[in-house]
Amino acid sequence: MTMGKAAGEYLSRAEGLIRRVREQSAEIGRAADWFAGTILAGRMVHVFGSGHSRIMVEEMWPRYGSFPGFNPIVELSLTFHQMVVGPNGQRQAMFLENVPGLAERILRNFDLSVDDAALVISSSGCNLVPIEIAALFRQRGIRVVAIVSLGHLEASASKDPAGRKLSDVADLVLDTGAPVGDAMVRVDGLDTPVAPGSTVGGCLLINCIKAEVAARLTAAGKPPRVLTAGAVVGAARATELFESAYDEHARRLSGLYQGIGLREASG
Repeated sequence: MTMGKAAGEYLSRAEGLIRRVREQSAEIGRAADWFAGTILAGRMVHVFGSGHSRIMVEEMWPRYGSFPGFNPIVELSLTFHQMVVGPNGQRQAMFLENVPGLAERILRNFDLSVDDAALVISSSGCNLVPIEIAALFRQRGIRVVAIVSLGHLEASASKDPAGRKLSDVADLVLDTGAPVGDAMVRVDGLDTPVAPGSTVGGCLLINCIKAEVAARLTAAGKPPRVLTAGAVVGAARATELFESAYDEHARRLSGLYQGIGLREASG
C-alpha cells in the first residue's frame, strides 16, 4: 500500500511550516545575535520547555550537529511521558505545569547573570510554569526568546491568574506555524484532527538559530566544538570533539553554580 491522502496532506502542511519559518528570518537573526553574544561572553543560553516542548530543548543541545553554550533545563516532573498513567503519569505532569512558584524553585538552582540569554518553548504559550520562567528571567535582566504556536496561543486561555501569555513576557517571539490545536490532518470519518505540527516548526526554528549562532561564533574567531559523527570526521576526531565539547559544557555550567545564595546571604 502506498502513502495515502492523509500523509500527503501532512507533508503539504509541513511545507507551510517551512514557509512560515522562512518569513521570520529577521527575528531568527536577532535571536542568534543575542545567543552568540552570550556564548562569546563565556555565559550560557538557558533553554526551557515543559511537556512535549522538551523535544526542542534537547534538539538544541546535546546532539549531533550541536555545540556547547546552551543550558538545557529539563524537569522530569514536567516532561516524563513514558508512564502515561500511574506514578509519574501525564495527569501529574499536566497539573504541575500550572503550579505557581515551581518556576522560581527551578531557577533557584542557578546563579543567573544579565550576560545570559534564555529560550523558552511552549506551543500554547498559556501554561503557567513557562510563563513564570520567562518572567523571572526578564526580572533578572535576561533577554528572553519565546517559541510558540501563535495561532494556538491566540485561541487559548492563559492559566496564569494575571492573564499573561508567554508572548507577553518575552523580548522576541517566534512562531512554529502550527495551527490551533496543533494537529494538522483531517481524516474522512474522524471528527478530530491528527498529526501535530509544532515539533516540526519548533525544530526548524531551533536549527535555524543554531546554524546562525555557529556562523556568528566562527566569524568572531571562536568556532564552536560541534558534536560530529565518526562517519563524517573519523573516530578519533569525533571522540576529541565529544570530549572537548562536554568539558566546555561542564566549565560553563560550573559558572552557573558559583554564586548561588551569596547575594541572599550578603543581603
